[in-house]
Amino acid sequence: MPSALICGSLAYDTIMVFQDQFKNHILPDKVHILNVSFLVPRMRREFGGCAGNIAYNLKLLGGNPIPMATVGQDFGPYREHFDACEIRLDHVKEIEDLYTAQAFITTDLDDNQITAFHPGAMMRSYENHVRDVKDVGFGIVGPDGYEAMLQNSREFAELGIPFIFDPGQAMPLFNGKELTTMIEQATYVTVNDYESNLLQEKTGLSEKDIAERVKAYIITRGPKGSEVHTQGGELHIPAANAMRVVDPTGCGDAYRAGLIFGLMNGMDMATTGRIASLMGALKIEHLGPQNQRFDYDEFAEQFRQQFGYALR
Repeated sequence: MPSALICGSLAYDTIMVFQDQFKNHILPDKVHILNVSFLVPRMRREFGGCAGNIAYNLKLLGGNPIPMATVGQDFGPYREHFDACEIRLDHVKEIEDLYTAQAFITTDLDDNQITAFHPGAMMRSYENHVRDVKDVGFGIVGPDGYEAMLQNSREFAELGIPFIFDPGQAMPLFNGKELTTMIEQATYVTVNDYESNLLQEKTGLSEKDIAERVKAYIITRGPKGSEVHTQGGELHIPAANAMRVVDPTGCGDAYRAGLIFGLMNGMDMATTGRIASLMGALKIEHLGPQNQRFDYDEFAEQFRQQFGYALR
C-alpha cells in the first residue's frame, strides 16, 4: 500500500480538566479586562500534535503513515512510543537547541477547550520537503509552521500527489489570498464548523465556492455529524455513537485519519465519512489523543454494528 505523508506537528500535550464550565467564569462584557484562573486538579501529559495523532490513528487502521515534522531535544519518549507502534520517523528532524512543540490544553465539563501552544522546533518545519519523500500516494497538510504549510501545499501540487488541506488552528497565520491558493492546490479541504466560518470570512468564498475548487469540502459538526460538500451536492454523514464521552482531544485528527484511509482505499465518500466518524467516536472514549487500541478487524466489526453494512 502506498504511504501517506502526514505533514504537521509532533507535540506533547499537557491536558488539564476544569471541573466546571468556562461560561460561568468568563463574563462576555468584561473580556477586555480578562483575568481568570482555573483550578485543574487533574493533569496528564500525552503524545500529540496533529501529525502524530493522524499517523497513530492511520496505523491502527493498517495504513502506512509517514509523519513529517521537526522536533526538539526532548523528543526521546515520543520516539520510543512511535518505534513501538512501528511508525516511520525517517522524515522527522530533531533540532537539538529547541524543544518539541508543546500544547497546554484545559477542558471544561462541556468539552470546551482553551489551548496555549508553544511551537518550539515546529517553527523550522520548512526545513523538511515533501519532494524528498519517496513512494507517497496521498498526503495531508495539517497545522504547522507558516512557511512549511505554504511549501508543503505547493510541493504536493507540483508533484501531482492528492492531499487534504486542513488549516485548523493555523488559519490565523494566513491571509485570504494564501488560504485560497492552498484550497485551489488541494484535492480535499476539511475543517470543523467554527473553522469553516472563519475560512469563508477570510477568503470571501462560500461553502459552494470552496466545494467547486476541490473534490470535497468536509465540515465536521461534532455530535451533529459532518457534511461533505461536492460539486454534485451535499452529503450528510451521521455521527457514530460513542459508548462514553471521555475526552475530545484529538478527535478531529482521528477523523482525518479515517478520511485518509477511506480515500486511499478508493471508498465512496459516504463510507469514507462514516469511517472517519467512527474513528472520532472511538477516540472520544479514551483519555488523550493516542490511547485507544484496536486493529482493522475490530474496527470493521464496530463499523458493521454502527452503520449496518460491512466494509469491503
